[in-house]
Amino acid sequence: MPQVFDNIDKHLLPTLSEAMGLSERGDFCVGYFNLRGWRQIDAQVEKWTGGDGHCCRLLVGMQQPPQDQLRAEMRASSGDGDIDNATAIRLKRQLAQDFRDQLTYGIPTSADEAGLRRLAAQITARKLVVKLFLRHSLHAKLYLLFRQDFLNPKIGYLGSSNLTLSGLSKQGELNIDVLDHDACDKLARWFEDRWTDRFCVDISDELVEIINTSVVTTAKALGTTAQHVRWRRHFAKVQLALDDRPFRSRAGGARRGNPRRAGACLRSAAARSAYGACPTMTRRVTRYWITAASSFGL
Repeated sequence: MPQVFDNIDKHLLPTLSEAMGLSERGDFCVGYFNLRGWRQIDAQVEKWTGGDGHCCRLLVGMQQPPQDQLRAEMRASSGDGDIDNATAIRLKRQLAQDFRDQLTYGIPTSADEAGLRRLAAQITARKLVVKLFLRHSLHAKLYLLFRQDFLNPKIGYLGSSNLTLSGLSKQGELNIDVLDHDACDKLARWFEDRWTDRFCVDISDELVEIINTSVVTTAKALGTTAQHVRWRRHFAKVQLALDDRPFRSRAGGARRGNPRRAGACLRSAAARSAYGACPTMTRRVTRYWITAASSFGL
């Protein structure tokens, strides 16, 4: 009888992590994937040597536009030909940029930035290969692991959990493990058919380039000194105040201004609440927010 993982009575994440620790590679197919989910298992992938037969192949099926444009270009190409290289490179880069934006949202924390660096390093070392499935929307969730075990060379986890923090560890999911040899072989063939599909696009190299560029840009914009650490602590307090406290006169007046200035005013009001009406700290935190907002295009 299979085990049932609903993240209430039995959680998927610890079982999946343990199985990954006993495996040498994995084939994962998910609808959605984000950085906070990947950080839950990246330590296990780090132990794999990388390259063919020793890596995680990650197939993502529910990415956002501009995949429609690439799909149209591929369908319009001649029967056995491909779209021209310049168009393919441009569209793959757009896909990678959009996908990177989905990995983390808002202003990244230090942990997010470190996670992005690890992700880029694992892709560079070929411990992780990322492809987007474009033939049609693919919402399947499969975690298939391969190990040197004569009795159980493959083990699968099949169900509803995406490779996100909530999918792996929060309630409201339903997954089972698959140990039957014939069933695992069929799941492996199912994955391979989609991985090698013409409409399956490898964005690994483009994703590494964009992650590395974005991390460098962020570091330059916000700084890496001790002052930057202090500003992050201040900003965390401001965010907490912004989430938890009501705003009146300053916030109300800000609604008539432009969105960025409104955000600065809200955070200025939050700073006053958080720091006991200290004008100097209010100015510093507001200035920091404007710099961060400009850096991230908010």
